[in-house]
Amino acid sequence: MNMNNISKYLQFLRKSNNYTQDDLAKELGISRQAVSKWETGTAIPDLAVLLQISKLYGITINEILEPKILPQRITDFEQISTISEKELKEVLEQFDTDLLVTALMGASPETNSFCEKLFPDIDFEMTRKSIGRIRIETVEDAQNQIISMVNLQAIEENRGIGRIAR
Repeated sequence: MNMNNISKYLQFLRKSNNYTQDDLAKELGISRQAVSKWETGTAIPDLAVLLQISKLYGITINEILEPKILPQRITDFEQISTISEKELKEVLEQFDTDLLVTALMGASPETNSFCEKLFPDIDFEMTRKSIGRIRIETVEDAQNQIISMVNLQAIEENRGIGRIAR
């Protein structure tokens, strides 16, 4: 059981079903802080809550605890340009602008241009300036979050899971 994969998968499930942390907490009758702890990997939902989550998303508890992430989909941030523009845009829209721009700070000019073309309304240069200097670990973390979401999105599409109507 990999806590990092579980936390990323729980976050992916929440975001792909258009829940905020507050929305999900209310739906499950728990605190927003509990949801945050799951998504940062500092805690795991108890069995009763796991059952609620599995029913909410229409998956098994085992699928939550042992998400099948396909790391071979992409393993490097530069490979995001191999994903269709529509699919990539859908994944990237799950992240705030600062995280996307942070991830791009460690990317090639080609990858930057590719992503900037997807989001013409974002002023990437101004956002880079407002972020300023950051540690390479922060850039790598942002890139890894995006890589994980691309891989998780592929799992959901392969399983044919649609979004839950709210």
